Amino acid sequence: MSLDLSNYRDLALALLPELVLTLAAVVLLLVVAWRHQTRADLRVAAWVAWWGLVAAAVAVWWLWWNTARAAVIPPPVHPPMIAVDDFRFVADWLVLGTAALTVFVSFDYLERESLLVPEYYVLLLFATLGMMLMAGGEDLMMIFLGLELMSVAVYVLAGINRRSAPAAEAALKYFLLGAFASGFLLYGIALAYGATAATNLTLIGVQVTTLGLQKSTMLLIGLGLLLVGFGFKVAAVPFHMWAPDVYDGSPTPVTGYMATAVKAAAFAALFRVLGEAFGAVPAWREIVWWLAVITMLVGNVVALAQRTLKRMLAYSSVAHAGYVLVAVAAGTPAGAAAFVFYLVAYTFMTLAAFALLAAKGRDGERDVRIDDLAGLAQRRPWLAFALAVCMLSLLGFPGTAGFIGKWYILVAATQSGQVPLAAILVLASVISAGYYLPVIMAMYMKPEPFEQAHGGMRLGPLGSIAVAVSVAGLLFFGVRPNRLLDLARTSGAAVRPAPAATSGGGARPTAPKLAGN
Repeated sequence: MSLDLSNYRDLALALLPELVLTLAAVVLLLVVAWRHQTRADLRVAAWVAWWGLVAAAVAVWWLWWNTARAAVIPPPVHPPMIAVDDFRFVADWLVLGTAALTVFVSFDYLERESLLVPEYYVLLLFATLGMMLMAGGEDLMMIFLGLELMSVAVYVLAGINRRSAPAAEAALKYFLLGAFASGFLLYGIALAYGATAATNLTLIGVQVTTLGLQKSTMLLIGLGLLLVGFGFKVAAVPFHMWAPDVYDGSPTPVTGYMATAVKAAAFAALFRVLGEAFGAVPAWREIVWWLAVITMLVGNVVALAQRTLKRMLAYSSVAHAGYVLVAVAAGTPAGAAAFVFYLVAYTFMTLAAFALLAAKGRDGERDVRIDDLAGLAQRRPWLAFALAVCMLSLLGFPGTAGFIGKWYILVAATQSGQVPLAAILVLASVISAGYYLPVIMAMYMKPEPFEQAHGGMRLGPLGSIAVAVSVAGLLFFGVRPNRLLDLARTSGAAVRPAPAATSGGGARPTAPKLAGN
């Protein structure tokens, strides 16, 4: 199905998932304004949000099933601001699926913690909408608007528990540092526009290759500022300072959502920007190389010193951002496939781990230590098994999707000549065994500290479904990864550098004039 995005009808079809989710969010906003006082009202809001996410996912599936693509339109029509390709569809499925599982995890958690705030689900939908705009943005301004929509909603979600001082602290820190990062990103966009006279990713790529801007000082500074802004959003070292405190203070389902969906959307936008707009600029590969190295090492080493499970998972999330950056640094089709595959695996294992932590239900779970899980296998064998699978997948143990994801990243890195980077990834994974394995040892090899120590640990029926789906996905793709890998290859191949523009008689390309309109 070829869509002419200069036509309003075809543009509406291309934006159908976003329009469906926007409609669901507006309907939910009206529902919440009418019913917002009781537990029943909270459940109604949750189900409206969940069905809205499902409807948006069906719209994405419809576009994918009909092989929707943007028609190639010759000048003087400006290139579209939204992508219509498999990479966008897979990224949309990932963030919508993560949001739907987060709704299930939050269903029982909010009632148990007496957080009767149905606005929570409205914010969740708007944050997810922003992520979809980021993942599908073909223009730096579209990506920025999506990022801000996502960020503002997540700032409020982090402090949704107004009775909690740590939650208020988390929201304030996230807001201040997030606004700071957005400033870097916007200034980077301005400099990129100054160098290329375009904000559209395709036009930027055309200008860079046609005019030979690979070493333009203004463009390189703009690219550096863009990397700083995205580095904050994906929690890459040294831009990770906010992540441990914000993850620790936020309600645990929100923490799981931030560590998975927010990071996946930011990585998807970063991957598209680097691949399409700056694919011909070699400077970013060395920067990303070093970011990957220090992120892997610092995240894993600092995680070793953590004794509370929530902060350990927070630093683990930082370390895994480094693993994904290795796939980005590879800059090859194999790296693109590994990038998509690992994001899916990482989302499953991290979301399930935070969901299981939420089952402890003790004041935001900030004080749940690794030793507090002692004897869990005897009292709650299925919960212990699920958490063990998550820890092993995060470690990269064979038979799990985490192992397959790391293997493909290693293959992509070695094939692109990044052997030292692959070796550092292996070393970092070995270090991570020092904090993942003690969790399993505590659950299976230590006695319960006192009788009924885990008696109050409750996940809830819908939360159990979310964890079961995640664990089943980790085990299935750890044994049968081919179908997901094929989808990852197809979607990753959709992001490629723009070809150089040609103009008869040596005339200047028309992109600068069009971008300035």
